[in-house]
Amino acid sequence: MDEAFRALADPSRRQLLDRLNVRNGQTLRELCDGLATTRQAVSKHLSVLEAANLVTSVRRGREKVHYLNAAPINAIADRWLSRYDRERAATLADLTTALERQPMESPTFAYTTYVTTTPQRLWAALIEPAFTRRYWGGIALVSDWQVGSPVLWQDAPGDEPRDLGQRVLAAEPYRRLSYSWHGFQPEHAEHFGWSAEELAARLGERRSTVTFEIEPHGPAAVRLTVIHADFSPDSEMHRAISGQLDGSGGWPELLASLKTLLETGEPMPEPTPAG
Repeated sequence: MDEAFRALADPSRRQLLDRLNVRNGQTLRELCDGLATTRQAVSKHLSVLEAANLVTSVRRGREKVHYLNAAPINAIADRWLSRYDRERAATLADLTTALERQPMESPTFAYTTYVTTTPQRLWAALIEPAFTRRYWGGIALVSDWQVGSPVLWQDAPGDEPRDLGQRVLAAEPYRRLSYSWHGFQPEHAEHFGWSAEELAARLGERRSTVTFEIEPHGPAAVRLTVIHADFSPDSEMHRAISGQLDGSGGWPELLASLKTLLETGEPMPEPTPAG
């Protein structure tokens, strides 16, 4: 947290975070566009932000794409805000957003965490039903994990796995996994208290995509970056998976449970499924 606060103390670095908040997933060239500073200076600021884990990057071809990383901000909120105070603050923030900002054109959620495990164990935790059921609120993901194959959801042992339209987009063992995400289901309306009209409106959102990037980090740890993208403008699903909706812990809670399971043998108690 000390590194995060030191990084945030510089107004130029805060400006870069603001630009990523408006449009997440930008190259160095895109971030430099329109700024009255040198490319070298922006690169140095990004290095400081990455060292503080406030920005995460993924290499795409010859360039690096930079994302605002939600993990440190989430940790700060967890440390100083009770669940009750956090919900009140989120309500005020949502009101401010509604009054002051235009809907985001295509929001992206990015989250980087470091897990004391191996790439092989982390890969197993992402794809094996016995693993996913333990940290995904009882849900088992069922697939042969070949590109184009469905990713089925099994709500409880013995239940028939459900096809929610998710498909495997990329599967490189121990390195990268990507699949399309589901749309809202009737149980979401019941959970969040939506009317039939509100659910129908949300069913019109386009399908998003989640990608897991796995990299060794030293001799005994792994860097896991989750990028969830391709949302509709002002997406309610984006708010759900990022934990902004009341009653949804989203990816921050789910990934914390995954990390705890791999490092201690037990998941966090009562995790809330992402989305």
